[in-house]
Amino acid sequence: MGRVRRRRGYPFAVSERATAAQFVPDSDDLTVLAYAAQGCRGCDLHRGATQVVFGDGPRRADLMLVGEQPGDQEDRAGTPFVGPAGRLLDRALEEAGVDRAGLYVTNAVKHFKFAQPQRGQRRIHKTPSRTEVVACRPWLIAELAAVQPEVLVLMGATAAQSLLGSGFRLTQHRGELLRLPGNDFDGAVVVSPHPSSILRGRPADRDRAFHALVADLRFAADQRGR
Repeated sequence: MGRVRRRRGYPFAVSERATAAQFVPDSDDLTVLAYAAQGCRGCDLHRGATQVVFGDGPRRADLMLVGEQPGDQEDRAGTPFVGPAGRLLDRALEEAGVDRAGLYVTNAVKHFKFAQPQRGQRRIHKTPSRTEVVACRPWLIAELAAVQPEVLVLMGATAAQSLLGSGFRLTQHRGELLRLPGNDFDGAVVVSPHPSSILRGRPADRDRAFHALVADLRFAADQRGR
């Protein structure tokens, strides 16, 4: 199992600009963390979002998946990966032979960032800024410390760069077995494109991209117990 040593409430060095840190309780209880997250004002994203969308899944899950941010449906439901990307992820997990019920699933950013829609239009997500990602990182680190997964899967550039640095390039390291910087988490790290990138891609490329996602998830699952 991946081991996380807690340090002042979270295991990694976090910049003073990561303003959500003051809202994160010194606890490894996911229920306590999720409740506290509802009051987070660490960045301005809470102003437009319906609610915080915290992680979901069992404590001590051996596999933890991290996406970018909640989408429109997740923002309304309060649960991660229940929209179109979540349904595609469910299909990929099933094909990879991985039971989602045994996973802990979350996002690097806990509030939905979106472009202000015109009347009658749906909300379109916007990529979180680096400042917003860093601000929210203490919540992700607290979840990681609470869950202690064997394998961490970072899906999409935002998730990967939240823990591996802004210079990390996902396409250069896909299919590799990675480690987080420092010695606080000793579990395996795998990166993969976010499922939403498949939905945004050309229809002609979607089948190939889907099977590549399945391969990534199968590779991650195979690292458990090693």
